Amino acid sequence: MKSVKTLKRKECGVLSVEGRKLPSSPAGSSTLIPRPSTLGPRSGFTMIEIAISFAVTGFALVEIIGILPQGMTVQKENRQETIINQDANMYMEAIRNGGKGFDDLTNYVVAITNYWKIYNDKGVLVSHVEAHTYTGAWLDGTPTGNWITNGLRIIGLLTTPRYVDNSSSTISFRSNYIVAYVRSMSGQAGEKFPQTNSSMLELAFGYRMMPEIVPYTYYEPDWTNYTNYKNTNDWVWRSNYWRVASTVQTNLCDLRLTFRWPSFPNGKVGNDRQIFRTVAGGRLLQTNNLGMPLWFFEPRTYVKAKLP
Repeated sequence: MKSVKTLKRKECGVLSVEGRKLPSSPAGSSTLIPRPSTLGPRSGFTMIEIAISFAVTGFALVEIIGILPQGMTVQKENRQETIINQDANMYMEAIRNGGKGFDDLTNYVVAITNYWKIYNDKGVLVSHVEAHTYTGAWLDGTPTGNWITNGLRIIGLLTTPRYVDNSSSTISFRSNYIVAYVRSMSGQAGEKFPQTNSSMLELAFGYRMMPEIVPYTYYEPDWTNYTNYKNTNDWVWRSNYWRVASTVQTNLCDLRLTFRWPSFPNGKVGNDRQIFRTVAGGRLLQTNNLGMPLWFFEPRTYVKAKLP
């Protein structure tokens, strides 16, 4: 049994559905009755949900922005340590082998300063400051001709021993403290030679290097102990051990390079610090280059110890 009865009335041109009138379709076309929609009301974001989303995103951005500078700082520190390691290996090998042809160092070693004093049994006799650059040199403010115009002079100054015997008629020694002001040899190409832009050079990564060269002193302390041995044969052995220790000290040195970085344009230096140590063998020879005392290792030459 049909629930809906459709009547077609030509004379009035309308369709009737259970007492309701619907507009008639054009002649020759079928009549469509709309079906009831089965979709519910459409859902969306409320203002509260949007506000919560923005709050969560804001907290995440704050954390990311807070971590970003730390990450950049760690990256910069790793880069600087890598540069220091590379430069340290080059300087240590140049000093150990008595390098004299490293003329390219004049583009990176800005200045070398030696703070030296002479001591005797009563204390300090004299104290001086000697500075060397590519364009000038000074001893206590008085100009000298000891410019660092080539690699020979640079390596010769860096190889200066920490202590030098200065005895003539009285017992005394000279203490040297070398400080080199250096620009990095590794790093960005824009910071390297032949870059002449002063502002760019000031921003380039630089450091200070302090070399220390002292006689090798690691040997058995009992070798030179005469107090606890009274027997003549023991004294003979002690004497032989002492000769060995003296020979080792004459032909073997402890080389230490201390690096501090970074160097700032105002002359100050940062708190980063690293020390490299090695042993340098051979004779440590003092030479004279146009009135400028220089020191060089000769790794293939060994000499006898000076014994009384």
